[in-house]
Amino acid sequence: MKRAQIVLGIALTIIVALGARAVVRGRHAGTSASPASPARAWVPAAERAPDSVRVRVQVLNATNITGLARRATMVLRDRGYDVVETGNTKGPLDTTVVLDLSGHPEWAQRIAKTLAPARVQARKDTSRYLDIAVVLGATWRPPAEPFYP
Repeated sequence: MKRAQIVLGIALTIIVALGARAVVRGRHAGTSASPASPARAWVPAAERAPDSVRVRVQVLNATNITGLARRATMVLRDRGYDVVETGNTKGPLDTTVVLDLSGHPEWAQRIAKTLAPARVQARKDTSRYLDIAVVLGATWRPPAEPFYP
């Protein structure tokens, strides 16, 4: 009788452990940042980077809020943009400005929708190193970060 109870206890423990593992894997299944990932499926198409195009972005913080450029970098990378440079600039600036440096206003509009409220300005850059430059203003608030215990 005791042996049957021990075997049953072990079997139940294994089943519960496998079930918990399946729940955790299901919860974190869509957290990769690859372009084909379902993690970006919840983001409207108007806010995602265009498919099969590398959009190089610079993010600059023009506020007194520490870490704002890093948070904006995370948001843009989650949406498929290639943020190649972050930093600070003179400020303070009230409204976020998205600078179109490469002659692709639709890319700048997509980023402006992501970082709303923002305005778009065209500024020609002959170096062709960057496609878009973002200067963050104090009115932009980053979305809440996901909590994974």
